[in-house]
Amino acid sequence: MSFQPIGSAPNTTTGQMVQIFAAALTPLDESGNPDAARLGAHVTNLLAQGCDGIVLFGTTGEGPSFSASERLATVEALLAQGIPASRLALGIGFPAIPDAVALARAALSLGLDQLLALPPYFFRDIAPPGIAEAFARLIEGIANDRLRLTLYHIPQVSGVPVAPETVAWLRARFGPLLAGVKDSSADFPQFRAFRAAAPDIPVFVGNELDIPQALAEGGAGTICGMANIVPGLVRALAGPNPPLAAMREAISRLEADFIPLLKSSLAVETGDPGWARVRAPLRMSGA
Repeated sequence: MSFQPIGSAPNTTTGQMVQIFAAALTPLDESGNPDAARLGAHVTNLLAQGCDGIVLFGTTGEGPSFSASERLATVEALLAQGIPASRLALGIGFPAIPDAVALARAALSLGLDQLLALPPYFFRDIAPPGIAEAFARLIEGIANDRLRLTLYHIPQVSGVPVAPETVAWLRARFGPLLAGVKDSSADFPQFRAFRAAAPDIPVFVGNELDIPQALAEGGAGTICGMANIVPGLVRALAGPNPPLAAMREAISRLEADFIPLLKSSLAVETGDPGWARVRAPLRMSGA
């Protein structure tokens, strides 16, 4: 990612600015459609509380449950509310490369350039060269020099890993179009492998508890779900004396059913029961 950071401090290892991005939840209306008004208020609040940018329709945002048209309509509504395109990134994960290409090109036409891409996630046990070729076809199909693509490694959910050598090969081939990697494996040796294979690529962690160690070893920051409810605590993890115990306690209340419980927590925090809705196949806890 390469948003202009707000109030960030430089990483003492790399000299680059530490960046905190919220992997935004997606609120739903009573019909189960994205609620852009509620999301716009949430995004505005997160930016005001120090998040550098917002990633829409990632895992925390239930991204694979939404169509390309729903994602684009939501982006258009947020832009119409005055949220700058420069603060938004969009998850474009689809198993079919042409679908991901079409969504990416439409997002770029709206002014976004930061995109987050899962590997094709239906076929399992694909060797890294096949995944690398899929990403290459995605970038070539988008065919826009404004593109800044972050690869999304979350194999425990997607079933398909992004290999460190894939990141290195794509960076060598496409330069700045391949702008980063998000490591949500919660496996710290994997973070180190990305750093070793492609040291000039920004690596973001999804596991909040990894933030201090990742920054100490050259990480770029985080894209995480807990920023939806405790953005200040997430940012504090990037500072001196990171409050790991407080974050561990906050996470422990959500581990059993993360997205529904995160939405429930936000509903309680805001006094807005409209947050307590998820899209099938997810179900609210206790439903």
